[in-house]
Amino acid sequence: MLRPVPRPAGLFDQVVARLRQQITSGTWPVGSRIPTEPELVRQLGVARNTVREALRALAHNGLLDIRHGSGTYVVATSELAGVMRRRFAAAGPGDTADVRDALEVAAAGLAARRRTAEDLRELDGLLERGAGAAFHRAVVAASHNEVLITLYADLTQLAPPCCASQPDPRGDHVRLLSAIRASAPR
Repeated sequence: MLRPVPRPAGLFDQVVARLRQQITSGTWPVGSRIPTEPELVRQLGVARNTVREALRALAHNGLLDIRHGSGTYVVATSELAGVMRRRFAAAGPGDTADVRDALEVAAAGLAARRRTAEDLRELDGLLERGAGAAFHRAVVAASHNEVLITLYADLTQLAPPCCASQPDPRGDHVRLLSAIRASAPR
């Protein structure tokens, strides 16, 4: 028996996908103002209503903030980050930072059990360069837990790691890396 031939995505869906790709790839980073509607119409070769509806859809999904008279800004790189931004808007920054810290502790425990030699080389290099936020992301990546990695990446858009405010972040990072290195991976 034959199956129906899949239909190509509609123009609206294609425009949404193109704009989302610009956001998720980092071409349009969080905080940046995206091109104006007329610029997008020209670049994409579609009607203004199609662009306008695509922008509204991405704003509804939490990726964009449309500020009339100012422009449209990227506020999140994923729908999950957008939802968290809206959901936790009333929460204090300390609450969000507490959750981020809890994820880091869980990630460090998993990294101690799952890390690879390549993970250790990456962490060593980041420690040498003093790359605080990148070091935290690498510890989470060494957990090899895709859900945790995604959740952490989205949450850090709301509450970035605050190494700069710590008196000795390098010392903490050295101790953390030593603990991860000392654990026997599975």
